[in-house]
Amino acid sequence: MLIKPLLIYLADDDQDDRMLFREALDEIDMTIAIEDFDNGVTLMDNLLNSNKALPDVIFLDLNMPLMNGEECLHDIKNEPELSQIPIVIYSTYVDEASVQSLQQKGANLFLEKPDTFNNLKKLLRKSLEYANNSNNIVLTSKFIISEKSY
Repeated sequence: MLIKPLLIYLADDDQDDRMLFREALDEIDMTIAIEDFDNGVTLMDNLLNSNKALPDVIFLDLNMPLMNGEECLHDIKNEPELSQIPIVIYSTYVDEASVQSLQQKGANLFLEKPDTFNNLKKLLRKSLEYANNSNNIVLTSKFIISEKSY
């Protein structure tokens, strides 16, 4: 029996970060397909293209030009056919008020970018385990995934 790969959309304006995320995801023992985008506008164009498969999870960098992660989150959650896709917002900086606002606006998780590649793999695995589990309700205390949370 063929297992359908988990389709991940990754939006980040930093090419090095996209490459690092790809490498970390490639090393996770899961069947994964990744499409990456360098800005939120291109991501939204792909999400709204009816000829493209919808992703199983979306990773959004919070700080991108043209359309940032928060703006993408708003647009995705306001599109009925997209609103159920799990969204993981990530950033190097955690501001409690902003993170709480993102959760209220519909983000499923907030991933604090770790300092090491191995920790990135661990945090991405944890995020994907969540995304693979439908109908998740995340307690506020577990909303933030960071090196401190494992």
